[in-house]
Amino acid sequence: MSLAGKVAIVTGSGRGLGLSYAQELARQGAAVVVNDVDADVAAEAVASITAAGGKAVAVVAPVGSSETAQALVASAVENFGRLDILVTNAGVLRDKSILKMTDEDFDLVINVHLRGTFTCVREAYGYFKENNIAGRIITIGSPTGQRGNFGQTNYAAAKAGIVGMVRTWAMEMKRAGVTVNAVIPVAATAMTKTVPFFAKAVEADERGEAMPDFFRKELGFGTADDVAGLIAFLASEQAGNITGQAIGAGGDRLQLWSHPEAIASEFNDGGWDYATLLERFPFAGNLQSVGEKFPELPAELQPEPAAK
Repeated sequence: MSLAGKVAIVTGSGRGLGLSYAQELARQGAAVVVNDVDADVAAEAVASITAAGGKAVAVVAPVGSSETAQALVASAVENFGRLDILVTNAGVLRDKSILKMTDEDFDLVINVHLRGTFTCVREAYGYFKENNIAGRIITIGSPTGQRGNFGQTNYAAAKAGIVGMVRTWAMEMKRAGVTVNAVIPVAATAMTKTVPFFAKAVEADERGEAMPDFFRKELGFGTADDVAGLIAFLASEQAGNITGQAIGAGGDRLQLWSHPEAIASEFNDGGWDYATLLERFPFAGNLQSVGEKFPELPAELQPEPAAK
């Protein structure tokens, strides 16, 4: 087990993707601090790990504050003697188009995803640096943060911000030997279960069957367990030379996302004033698309018509 003797924190790990991450880290030998806001859910997650022969404890607290970040690191050290790995998975959704999104909707999502990632990483990195530990930090992004998605202003901002922080932290933490990366998962979750496009994939998964190849291969869409292997790999010693990256995982597909780069440059003597731009905007043929565009579903994978 490549993570034997290591200790990990996984925020938001009571269920869903976070639970799969925690279980996989434990399967590879790490002791795990599970985190959720629901005490019963957290206890069930711990029980699932210990029943399989792993080690786990729970911290029941909402992610976002410095106090929760401190409690998570303290729990790792008090229960298992050290900390080596942090996975910042905790999140909430409050999807609404911009005119319907309230300040509270925006602030809650930013607080949990973006501020929660910041406070937990700051606390963990402080511990790593003080104790000369070449730790592993794995944050969780989203295709929405990379490409945008209708009705997710708050979530897109938070997830894009996380990847921006990862690039910065990779530079700041390099001398300490700490790696930090973002994983971009594409998997069946409580949210995707409500999307008709994915209905046949979700139905197959719930029957205990493999998802159709169209989803797993063409869309790179799979189960939470399909993402968990990448989490464990990035937490390992073998991934010590990988940092500052955004890596996608889903179904049978692994992706390396590029950092934003200028795709075209034009120069004009004297600069680009208003009149010149009115006359000649140089990038009309290079404008970038937004959002994800899925291929058409094959006929046999179309969702069943809604009952009348």
